Amino acid sequence: MFWVIYLCFVAVAAGGLMATAQIGPIAKDWGLAKLPMTLFGATLPLLTMTLSIDNICNGFTRPLCGFISDKIGRENTMFAIFIGEGLALLGLMEYGQNPYAFMTFAALIFLFWGEIFSIFPAICADTFGSKYAAANAGTLYTAKGTASLIVPIASVLAATGGWNLVFIVSAVVTIAAGVSAKFILAPMRARWIASSNETSRELEPELAANGPGLRHWPEQTGE
Repeated sequence: MFWVIYLCFVAVAAGGLMATAQIGPIAKDWGLAKLPMTLFGATLPLLTMTLSIDNICNGFTRPLCGFISDKIGRENTMFAIFIGEGLALLGLMEYGQNPYAFMTFAALIFLFWGEIFSIFPAICADTFGSKYAAANAGTLYTAKGTASLIVPIASVLAATGGWNLVFIVSAVVTIAAGVSAKFILAPMRARWIASSNETSRELEPELAANGPGLRHWPEQTGE
């Protein structure tokens, strides 16, 4: 179970990193990096303006997607957001040479991608309990480091097939992660939780017999 969540994290982190890490070179290759852009009375080079907006979106999405996932469920949120990121990647590929479209789709990529830092710790704690939540979440976070090892592939893809190939591969990987979360992870996690609840019910008489001072409930540890 843990490794399925881990692989989903690696896939979506890799898809996002392959694009976000290349925003600067992409803007330069498309001749947009130094183009002056005015927004809310401030005039900055397009790349500087884009990165500023991207950072705001990257921070804002974490509480936003955490709130949404509390309402509609972790996997449903992952499904919608990851597919949204894939579409934003394809949108940047198709329309990104327009400066306004470049800023918009780059912001959307960061908005959809940044939620991995709220959803995955939450789904980890929901699944395995709170006893070892910090250790489990810390282990899960190494998925971003694993994903970063894949990022240099973007340079190889760009050299062989141009930036379009980078966007296509990133989008496919990200959308695949969303589909996997909905149709593979969700039913698997439901069975895991149902099995855990059944085990708790079976142990209830034994735990009650130990006396109120020793009564406790077992928690999933992810081990």
